[in-house]
Amino acid sequence: MKMRPEFATSLSQEGRDALKGYAAALTVAVIWSGFNIISRLGGQGPFNGFDLAALRFGVSGLVLLPVFVRLRFRAGPRQLTALATIGGLGYSLTVYSGFRYAPAVDAGVLVNGGIPFAATFLGWLILGLRPARHTLVALACSGAGIVLLACQGLRESAAADGMRWFGDLLFVAAAVCYAAFGILLRRWEVRPLEAISAIAVLSMGAYVPLYAWVLPGALGQAPLSEILVQGFYQGLLVACGATLLFAYAVSRIGPVRASVMMAVVPAITAVAAIPLLGEPAEIWTLLGVAMVTLGAILGTMPRKSRHRE
Repeated sequence: MKMRPEFATSLSQEGRDALKGYAAALTVAVIWSGFNIISRLGGQGPFNGFDLAALRFGVSGLVLLPVFVRLRFRAGPRQLTALATIGGLGYSLTVYSGFRYAPAVDAGVLVNGGIPFAATFLGWLILGLRPARHTLVALACSGAGIVLLACQGLRESAAADGMRWFGDLLFVAAAVCYAAFGILLRRWEVRPLEAISAIAVLSMGAYVPLYAWVLPGALGQAPLSEILVQGFYQGLLVACGATLLFAYAVSRIGPVRASVMMAVVPAITAVAAIPLLGEPAEIWTLLGVAMVTLGAILGTMPRKSRHRE
């Protein structure tokens, strides 16, 4: 009988940790929704994808360089290099390149909506995490909403550039990269600060010289105010803040549940785009938003099982 208070305390602590994990994941979803809006605004202005990637890696790398130098890493150099390659260069270059060929609504649907599906599959393949029944139901619900949003976007731009399909493929590749990043974080038990500092500094060292000497850039022609806005959002909020919070969420609620929370990003993006970008809200878009949001809520519900995701 004396064990019951301790058991209750343990459950209470576990519940608090899970709540913190869900809060972190939801914050990431909000930041990523803003990422779609800000990146689209940047793409409509003087920036190209190479410029946005340079701002992302340059700002985050400089900010986290002191942390990288002083931090005592538990993860090995191969693990850190793999994380930087997949979660840094791989994700960023595919998603920014995708913005050259496909609109932001496709990114919201295929990248952020595709991450939960990729994470579920990779979690089962790499970690042996069999998804719970309610997780499959949540993915099915979100998937139906994603299909509605995707069909709506395709219908509205059927006469758009013929390379849109290539941009969509790049967005799918970006979703796989970020899902793999989350799975590897969990498998190797890499601390969040290790992950983001390695991604920022190693990506900066690999990409910025290439951008300066080889890749076409337009930063010199952009207004300073726009450079500061994009640098703050891409380099600090997204590369540092969102990545740290996502790694924290993975450590608290697991890669699958953390990724399922990202399914709300298309919904938030669609709603925010109405006043910020002047995009119309049609019935199929709103229905898709509702289904994706419902799927994300179902995916965060606790399940009765001995195996944690």
